[in-house]
Amino acid sequence: MKNLRKYDFQIGGKRFESGTHVMGILNATPDSFFSESRIGDNAVKRAGEMLKCGAEVLDIGGQSTRPNGKPVSVLEEMSRVLPVVEAIRAEYKDALISVDTFYPEVAQAVVDAGADMINDVSCLKNNALTKVVADGGVSVCVMHNRRDTNISDMFLDKETGLSSAIKKLLLAGVPKNKILLDGGIGFNKSNVEDWELLNHYDQLLDYFDEYPFLLGTSRKSMFGGTPETRLSATLDSTALAVEQGVLFVRVHDVKENKLVINKFVQ
Repeated sequence: MKNLRKYDFQIGGKRFESGTHVMGILNATPDSFFSESRIGDNAVKRAGEMLKCGAEVLDIGGQSTRPNGKPVSVLEEMSRVLPVVEAIRAEYKDALISVDTFYPEVAQAVVDAGADMINDVSCLKNNALTKVVADGGVSVCVMHNRRDTNISDMFLDKETGLSSAIKKLLLAGVPKNKILLDGGIGFNKSNVEDWELLNHYDQLLDYFDEYPFLLGTSRKSMFGGTPETRLSATLDSTALAVEQGVLFVRVHDVKENKLVINKFVQ
């Protein structure tokens, strides 16, 4: 039985109150861990396919955040994501666009180009990002990254880090109904912790009961094998997300994940 949590979360002109919704991944990178997610010169086409299959938000990334991934500069990331945002916004006026960045300069550029949300995997490591979000009137997703923290208790670590991020955003003037949280699957100290977090993700949802969550497990290494063999496990995790009351799943395979979600609606 799915968990019927109620929220008041807004991206652009759309309000999300309940259920589980799909965020499609568009990687404007040459080194994303799942090669089929790399959009190359096909950003507009791939965006259209995702929207047709049921994606309600498009999340554009300009650098790989996989373990041991090579970081890129502000200018390099901007050169990758800004043209994609501009092209998709020109073609799909009403599409909800998120950009995965922790650089305030990139965030400012994409907000100016029409992005509706900033997806920050650093949990607001750079406080300047809060001002960009607040001044731009856009939504924000903040993810907890545990790879370099010293707190031994994983859930305490996440509760502390995400609480701090929420406080920063509210102090900057970001409305409560524009804040989305991400527990950070794949950004922990081991696959064991990733599994513990996935199986008890609702512990975070209960703790932050007034804020919705995103779950990002799509084809990640915790499932074993290669990225190409991890779709079935990803779909199982999406089913769990629906049961726990997670508001968004961020995925590579929109059609397949949407079908899983729809089974719970019927």
